[in-house]
Formats: sequence, C-alpha cells, structure tokens
Amino acid sequence: MSGAGAPSVAVDGSGMRVAVVAASWHEEVMGGLLAGARRGLADCGVADPLVVRVPGTIELSVACARLAPSHDALVALGVVIRGGTPHFDYVCQSVTYGLTEVAVRTGIPIGFGVLTCDDVEQARDRAGLPGSAEDKGHEAAVAALATAVALAPLP
Repeated sequence: MSGAGAPSVAVDGSGMRVAVVAASWHEEVMGGLLAGARRGLADCGVADPLVVRVPGTIELSVACARLAPSHDALVALGVVIRGGTPHFDYVCQSVTYGLTEVAVRTGIPIGFGVLTCDDVEQARDRAGLPGSAEDKGHEAAVAALATAVALAPLP
C-alpha cells in the first residue's frame, strides 16, 4: 500500500468554496470515495461542499475546468479498473494530464482521488469502505484544502 509515510495534515478550511466532482462508474467504490471526501472536508470545517456527479472518470477534467473559477479547491474522484485492452492506459493518462492541466492553468488545487487499480478488490481497499486499508477520498479532500490554505496568502 502507498499509505506508508503519508503526512498528518490538519487544516482549517472554513469559509472556503469547495466542489467535489465524482464519477458514477463502480457505485460501491464511488460511494466510499465520496463519503471519505465529505468526511475529510467536514474535518477541515467545510460543511456543505458542492457535489457534481459526472458519468465517468474521463469527464472529471472538463467539470473541474468549469468549476475552478468559482471555487478555492476541487476534489476529483473516480476509479479506473484495468481490463484486457489499452483503454485503461488511455483513460488514466488522460485524466491525470487533464486534471493537472486544469490545476496549473487556473491555480486552483485539485485533490486527485482517482483510483487506478488492477481489480475491484484493490479499489475497495482504497475507497474508505468498512475494512478498507486506505481512504483516498478523505486524503484527496484534505490535500486539496491544505494546498488552497497554503496558497491563499500568496500573490
């Protein structure tokens, strides 16, 4: 698991405008990621984030691009499960590039909560579900807020 060595982050994001953009594929995993992101935001003082659902992971970038100008931070949640074709590689590369491009172009942090897994069990183990080893939705939300707080005083 990649959770080893993760920093402990505590941040006050009260008053920040945050949106969570979540894909719809793999309902169980997405439910865990979305619940974790909501918990993470609540832990940081953001009680009512805007939640936007899009069909799949590939649509996260365009939704974040639309929301960035009116928000202090964004959280992108999705899951891509490896199959028998190169589709996995294309989607993973596209969403990673797309979200990075939006964040760099707009200066708005995007918490990257996109799971890229070999199978559904790996995704469940990272989704913050009961018995999961990791809670990537929570981690992505807190990372986005921590970055927004760090950048807020900068020109």
